[in-house]
Amino acid sequence: MEPKKLAIADWIKQTDNLGKTFSSRAAEFDESGIFVQKNYEELKANSYFSAAIPQELGGEGLSHSQMCTIIRRLAHYCGSTALAFSMHQHLIAAAVWKYKHKGEGGSSLENIAKHQLVLVSTGARDWLESNGEMKKTDGGYFLSGKKHFASQSVAGDVAITSAPYTNPEGKEHVLHFPVPLNSEGVSILDDWNVLGMRATGSQSISFDKVFVPDSAIVLERPRGKFHPIWNVVLTVAMPLIMSAYVGIAERAREIALEMGKKYARNQKHIAYIIGKMNNTLISAQAQWRAMYELAHELDFQPEDESTLKTLSFKTNVSDACIQTVSEAMEAIGGQSFYKKNELERLFRDVQASPFHPLPRWEQYAFTGEMLLAK
Repeated sequence: MEPKKLAIADWIKQTDNLGKTFSSRAAEFDESGIFVQKNYEELKANSYFSAAIPQELGGEGLSHSQMCTIIRRLAHYCGSTALAFSMHQHLIAAAVWKYKHKGEGGSSLENIAKHQLVLVSTGARDWLESNGEMKKTDGGYFLSGKKHFASQSVAGDVAITSAPYTNPEGKEHVLHFPVPLNSEGVSILDDWNVLGMRATGSQSISFDKVFVPDSAIVLERPRGKFHPIWNVVLTVAMPLIMSAYVGIAERAREIALEMGKKYARNQKHIAYIIGKMNNTLISAQAQWRAMYELAHELDFQPEDESTLKTLSFKTNVSDACIQTVSEAMEAIGGQSFYKKNELERLFRDVQASPFHPLPRWEQYAFTGEMLLAK
């Protein structure tokens, strides 16, 4: 008999309870730019890092859409925690899809669940070309290069990364593989001092002749060309990542309503802005739900069409979330410009949303090229 799963309502209640503490720390973490380590410790203590791993592998068995909801709720309290956490979860989702559809990777997921390991993605700047260098050696490769925007790298255990390699025939390929972050030659740089999402610990990772065994290579693909693997990765990843920004937009709406009720009687334009803001948020929420519905609780077959829809939704959700927060600031006026007002931090945090794959103009071009090629 399988152990009974916690209902999603229980997870949300627990997330809200933890979130109250996270909220009390958010301004301090933002001001200092220090990673949300305390929050991560509490998430680990409550098995959040294994929450979406199947129960038969030692996880909690949350569905993909349920994890999207958890991340969205976390963002109501601390955007940095929600976004950093989503980076681990999108790698878990891809691994669970592979386990369910190909019967592979079960032992790795068991190990993650047992030890509450944190997975770090370096894919934001890699895309089709990847970067770095792989040199062949006996039994494997030496990896050198830097990977930027590696969220939660300061707390990570394993980097899921890639790098280009020119094979003996002179053809350029990209190799995909995991690298334990305690490997010789790996160092985390102190270079994350940014506008928003300041406490995500998104430092760059430096790889200096790090040995990667042949057995660690999980995929080899032609460099610069779209590979079907992205139909899995993007379909599962983007809904989880954008959950953080939808949560930020929802929190901005809450603040605008709370403060707007105090001043709307004497300033009639506030009601107009609030109404417009609400429409914008509904658009973000609807397209965010459409994103995770495409993933069908990880029971889907990878298709170019789903990937194109996911990327288009991602751009639209990003734009709508930014607009929602901006309109919330308009509604309450100059008070939102003060750092003591939570909206000021939400405004800075939401600005990070366009930079996740694919940035707007790259997405337009990629989508257009794929459509024209049909």
